[in-house]
Amino acid sequence: MNVNNNYAVRQGTSAAVTERTARYLAFKRFMDIVFALAGLLAALPVMGLFSILIRLESPGPAFYKQERVGKDGKPFYLYKLRSMKIDAEKSGAVWALKKDPRVTKVGAFIRRTRIDELPQLLNVLRGEMSLIGPRPERPVFTEQFQAEIPGFTERLAVKPGLSGWAQVNGGYDMTPREKLMFDLYYIRNLTFSLELKIMLKTCKVIWTGDGAR
Repeated sequence: MNVNNNYAVRQGTSAAVTERTARYLAFKRFMDIVFALAGLLAALPVMGLFSILIRLESPGPAFYKQERVGKDGKPFYLYKLRSMKIDAEKSGAVWALKKDPRVTKVGAFIRRTRIDELPQLLNVLRGEMSLIGPRPERPVFTEQFQAEIPGFTERLAVKPGLSGWAQVNGGYDMTPREKLMFDLYYIRNLTFSLELKIMLKTCKVIWTGDGAR
């Protein structure tokens, strides 16, 4: 399946983002690299500890990769610490639930604290993701949502992020249509002040566990 053809971003949106924010995006990429490097160094002991706990609780690898749709519809593999049972999708892709029975005890904790997302700092270093941006969806769900919600792929005009405007405003409990509204607001108002606000709200979400599933 040609992802670029199936998930083409409307050229007007992409061009507008590039023209309005070219300098800021260059600065944003520099900050992504700096914070991702520092974050990975700090996170290595944490990821090591929880990879052991994950293996002790349930069989299977502690880390896993999953195909997601990135900027301009380009596919990439997103890395995470495993929070579900190894056979969680034996019947096919399933949209995660708020109280998902497939999630392990360790998995519930690392989801609530966002520790499961730490390996994605490697995706940030590789340029596939940013620290802030819309959450990347899987190809099957991107295709489904685009068919149900015209304009859904406009959110692919920027790199996906570890955190974003939709996530810190209750992302896990939102419908795809609601998430799209927040993502488009972020894209059309992409500034350092907005991203700083998202970072601060992300810290609050991690501390309180609000929105975790």
